Amino acid sequence: MIRLHVTPDLAPNAAVAPTLDQSRYLTQVMRLKLGDALLVFNGRDGEWRCVIAEILKKGVILRVEDQVRPQAFGPDLDLIVAVVKKSRVETIVEKAAELGAKRVRLTVTQRTNVEHVRLDRLDAIAIEAAEQTGRLDVPTIDDPQRLATLLDDWDPARRLMFCDETGGAPVASAVTQPGPWAILIGPEGGFAPEERERLRGLPFTTAVSLGPRILRADTAAIAAMTLWQAAVGDWER
Repeated sequence: MIRLHVTPDLAPNAAVAPTLDQSRYLTQVMRLKLGDALLVFNGRDGEWRCVIAEILKKGVILRVEDQVRPQAFGPDLDLIVAVVKKSRVETIVEKAAELGAKRVRLTVTQRTNVEHVRLDRLDAIAIEAAEQTGRLDVPTIDDPQRLATLLDDWDPARRLMFCDETGGAPVASAVTQPGPWAILIGPEGGFAPEERERLRGLPFTTAVSLGPRILRADTAAIAAMTLWQAAVGDWER
């Protein structure tokens, strides 16, 4: 069944107006008609079954009927990734949503070559991935922030899995405790020596290795999230 992310509150008999683009998708792409059912979620109220109650010249109106699943959230995992080329950032955001990340934090390091990103485009990608994967929330995407600033404001209660291309412990042995975590992926050129030195000296950081091969940022992000999920994530639910 089609799943749609909406922003209004969801409750029995509520009327929900999707965006114009969503309405066109439902009626022109998926060819839904009056009375046809779909699933909606907003990240707060769980997942609900709706039917198309009205088809207007500019949009449709959905009627909320009954709750299918109560609200649930995935693991408390942030993915922090240095800004890379557009296509690779988009892949990273899509896979982060698919793999259960709660938040994607973009960062600018000393060797970052790309700083401009379209957050609206990344938000749309995250929403589409959440709709397709069945999760009941959508990861937030943060504006790019300097790595030094990000570390200055860090909450030490959140562990940081630092993927160090120069070497570190295997993820399976280094990451063993559940709880709030973040994964840090560097730029294509790697971290500067002073950045690496600072990261390794932080009390909340665990340096890990992703294997003997040099990985591109998008591959590294997928590999790191997969290994983290296998170690302490929610894959056994």
